[in-house]
Amino acid sequence: MTAIPQVRTRRTGLRGAVCALVVTGTVLTGCGSDDPDAGTNGVGKLPADQIQTKTKAAAESADTVRLSGTVVTSGRTYKLDMQLKADGGTGSVTAEGATFKLLRIGEKLFLKADAGFWSHEDGEGDDKGSDTAAADKLDGKFVKVPQGDPSYKKFSGFTDKDVLLSSLLTLHGDLATDGHHEQSGIRTIRITGDDGAGGTLDVSLEGKPYPLRLERAGGAGTLTFSGWGKPFELAAPAKDETVDYGKQLPTS
Repeated sequence: MTAIPQVRTRRTGLRGAVCALVVTGTVLTGCGSDDPDAGTNGVGKLPADQIQTKTKAAAESADTVRLSGTVVTSGRTYKLDMQLKADGGTGSVTAEGATFKLLRIGEKLFLKADAGFWSHEDGEGDDKGSDTAAADKLDGKFVKVPQGDPSYKKFSGFTDKDVLLSSLLTLHGDLATDGHHEQSGIRTIRITGDDGAGGTLDVSLEGKPYPLRLERAGGAGTLTFSGWGKPFELAAPAKDETVDYGKQLPTS
């Protein structure tokens, strides 16, 4: 009569061992808990406005981040792949078929692109020749962008962690939670503005509540965030790779 309890004990122990192996991935119904927030940082249980507040605070406190995806602004679509930190950033931007690299260290901003980026397609006569000569000179070089040039404010914003995150991480309209999801293998809680019309944001349920994926309101782009707090170095380009064009660039 003692065999039956022993079999049950063994089955219970085996079941517990299996749950212990898989619980680090996704919480499974039937493994002792059907709570999707079990083992998480707990933000999934909070109201949406508090989740947004906590994810903004986590993002602001992080030393570094990598963001990639698209941003639509003023009728233009920009494809970004940027690494950002408090004192600068580096990465690539693609707009209107042209890709260029940005590097900012403190207040020094450098832009690197091919000759096609710098050419004036509407140039004629002597002006066209000057444009071609300037484009050839700047082709593949890091060009120091003067702070007084209109391009400085336009492009430096792509390298500014605080500016980008403060403008991106706000959902519009009435906030609500929209269930538990997953982003790159990390469990998330999703919050929405106006049922998604005001944007959606996936927030990590593991570790700090960092934002991991953003769909901007009105179809204005989708971005993913990674590398939170992972250090990287910013190094100034070598002198033979740099062109200082003076007070104003040939194009803006």
